[in-house]
Amino acid sequence: MADTQRFRVCKKGIQLYFILATVWEAVSGQIRYSIPEEMQKGSIVGNIAKDLGLDIKELSDHGVHIFSTGRTQYFALNLKSGHLITTERIDREQICGRIEKCLLIFEVLVEDKVKLFAVETEITDINDNAPSFQAKELELKISEITAVGTRISLQEAQDPDVGINSIQSYQLSNNKHFSLDVQTGSDGVKYAELVLEKSLDRETQTVHKLTLTAADGGDPVRSATAQIRVVVVDANDNAPLFTQPVYKVSVLENAPRGSLIITIHATDRDEGQNSEVTFSFRKITEKASQIFQLHPRTGEISTVGDLDYEEAALYEMEVEAKDIGDLSARCKVLITVIDVNDNTPKIAMTSLFNSVSEDSPPGTVISILNLRDGDSGQNGEVTCSIP
Repeated sequence: MADTQRFRVCKKGIQLYFILATVWEAVSGQIRYSIPEEMQKGSIVGNIAKDLGLDIKELSDHGVHIFSTGRTQYFALNLKSGHLITTERIDREQICGRIEKCLLIFEVLVEDKVKLFAVETEITDINDNAPSFQAKELELKISEITAVGTRISLQEAQDPDVGINSIQSYQLSNNKHFSLDVQTGSDGVKYAELVLEKSLDRETQTVHKLTLTAADGGDPVRSATAQIRVVVVDANDNAPLFTQPVYKVSVLENAPRGSLIITIHATDRDEGQNSEVTFSFRKITEKASQIFQLHPRTGEISTVGDLDYEEAALYEMEVEAKDIGDLSARCKVLITVIDVNDNTPKIAMTSLFNSVSEDSPPGTVISILNLRDGDSGQNGEVTCSIP
């Protein structure tokens, strides 16, 4: 065998089939399907035999196999009908989270023809999740000297669905002191702010009760409500201020639990109790909340769970600093996870021909190997050789 056939490089994200031959036909064509999420196990995705141009009676003879890079095999081939069917309930939110276009990609190997076909299945969203508020009741303390026009951030409703099926509107119950202003962030997510329309007078009314409603755009529309209790208190006229709007930090994925990641700082120009600031996560994913904790007094963010670059390379969260009067400020925290070489390359025998005729010409296919390394970049490069 020529020296040039002895070394191949495999990089993360690409299944490279190492062949002991010079004759090989690469991935030939791509098949695309689209199905809604939450289909029942055993549902038909498409007639893959027909799309591959194969006779149903010949499926077993051709040695047709499905290979997936994911941990869960969601599809199987029905050799009797030629249909591609689902083997698991497919939850788009669990697989792709907030990603707008959710794709499951696998490959079909026609063994006797030594051909690979890439199959791309898009999982479309259905409105199977209703909006929800983390807290059903929210208490706000607002000074009676707060200026008309002051804006107060309200908690966002969560909806795992995407597009039109996610949060589309917020509404506030009728009252003469407050209005609601709905904004759309750079990421397309809508959030609501309470706007003071009329001056407050603690001696006249000490508590205002409001209802906040969040609704999605599905059909039918789904919604959720939260009760807001506004307590009018005396003078606290300065909101906290972060030392910077965005905090960025990098951390190795093998950092042990309890590691201090970053400390955020906010100050309040008021005095006494009115200058005391507490920190909390205002926006954080469920996954990130299991890995990071924020000290409410010191602003220290540390790890309580294990980091894994292969699962998430970047965490983005929003931190709120609030004083005793519920005046607040927000900042973003970006935590970049640095990859370390913590995954061992794996070799899987995809196909092996048990016998070879002695008169087989040079270039005859003997075996197909599948090589993978869970790391990325240089840590994911694998050198293959035959001693």
